[in-house]
Amino acid sequence: MNVPLLDLQAQYASLRDEVREAVERVLDSQRFVLGEEVRKLEASIAAYTQTKHAIACASGSDALLLALMALDIGDGDEVITTPFTFFATAAAITRLGARPVFVDIDPSYYNLDTSQVADAITDKTKALLPVHLYGQCAEMDLLLELGKQHGIPIVEDAAQAIGATDRGDQAGSMGAIGAFSFYPTKNLGAAGDGGILTTNNDDLAARLKRLRTHGGANEYEHSEVGINSRLDELQAAVLNVKLPHLDNWSNERARKAAVYDQELLDSTSFELWPPASREEARHIYHQYVIRVPTHRDALMEHLKQHGVGTKVYYPIPLHRQECFAYLGYKEGEFPESERAARETIALPIYPELTETQQAYVIETIKSFKA
Repeated sequence: MNVPLLDLQAQYASLRDEVREAVERVLDSQRFVLGEEVRKLEASIAAYTQTKHAIACASGSDALLLALMALDIGDGDEVITTPFTFFATAAAITRLGARPVFVDIDPSYYNLDTSQVADAITDKTKALLPVHLYGQCAEMDLLLELGKQHGIPIVEDAAQAIGATDRGDQAGSMGAIGAFSFYPTKNLGAAGDGGILTTNNDDLAARLKRLRTHGGANEYEHSEVGINSRLDELQAAVLNVKLPHLDNWSNERARKAAVYDQELLDSTSFELWPPASREEARHIYHQYVIRVPTHRDALMEHLKQHGVGTKVYYPIPLHRQECFAYLGYKEGEFPESERAARETIALPIYPELTETQQAYVIETIKSFKA
């Protein structure tokens, strides 16, 4: 049996007619940039995330960049974040001339270890940038308190977490700005790149709208220098079709995660740990990531040989990336991030994964002999 890590074709098959109708509607209109479909999406995402404003942009990476631009992050500033995340998180900081300051992760949830953040704050700290990794929110209470105490805004990297909650609060609604990605593999994925920002601050919303269109209030009047980062109508149309299904898809992911949890815990001949989920949080399982302290690579090869797709998110922590060598971090400085990079594997988890496919994945894992 072949079980891919993700099957986008299965999702598309269930929505083919609706998606094609939406795309045809845009083509017939010949309105391709920041039109009615984008406005509809922005209103829907604001309502879904329980925020006042949603501002669509060209990608999740741009969403992070625009968020930091709107907060005036620049040369010499420091932004505290995690080294165990996708490259775009730290890249947005660096592109503005600021310095990423890394704090290690909690080994259970893979998010920022909030107990270490206070010690990393300096007079140069201008923002906190937690990542809601794999679909589970970082513990925000302490971060929000630190932000309030020091007057430091929080940007939520919620690229993997649309629909996740922390104590009932939606991802992207707790900090000054939330940044989301609509990359096709996300729980809510477009037919290409796309992103969106959320905020409850009227002034930040107005500025984000300017910054995404070259910093101009209109086409020819510019109060500052922004970038060109507009979501196109075709992507928005696809997302408008998919958004009503998002909660059902996330619930289905959680149901499949529960099956993995039950079947894999203490049922293998080698040490394996399912992901931990915080009781006060809603985990949307963008990824289902297990920890295998020994023989991780051998297990991956075993699964590959039996047609099961896997991937490591992320094999090289950011502090060990060549382009960040100038930051001066050394191997061993963030031991939990480095250990996670050595020990974790993502297994197939998506709404359309069949019971037969999931049972095959589980039996293939159990058949592995370390």
